[in-house]
Amino acid sequence: MLAFRPAPADARLALIVVDRHTPTVSELVARAVAVCDPDDDDPVLGNLEEQLEDDDEPVTAVENLEERLAIALEGTDVEVENPAVAVATAVVLYLAEHGGHEDANRDGEELIRLAVRAQWHGHPPGYVEEWLGGR
Repeated sequence: MLAFRPAPADARLALIVVDRHTPTVSELVARAVAVCDPDDDDPVLGNLEEQLEDDDEPVTAVENLEERLAIALEGTDVEVENPAVAVATAVVLYLAEHGGHEDANRDGEELIRLAVRAQWHGHPPGYVEEWLGGR
């Protein structure tokens, strides 16, 4: 990636090359699971992370991340309305949408709040609201 830096008065243009790591699917899933299950108590989230732990494709190269997550969830025997999975999926999608860089370093609760707002436009389903209230 190229970045522009203010140049000295006697120079016309200064360019520096910035080599920024593009997060992989497995990295974003690991971050989402860590945020949604910090005590590592939820076996379904653990299974989701395990399903995608070897997915080293850059998240920017994935055409349909939501579909990839759904396919991985098929192997976890998850119930349809699992709030932890729904929120973790929202976090992955939020991080992917925002490049996975700065937002990945946010406080976990703030990241969840932002992801839920983005996923459900501020109106999450009742089962998600209940899960969030119990945290």
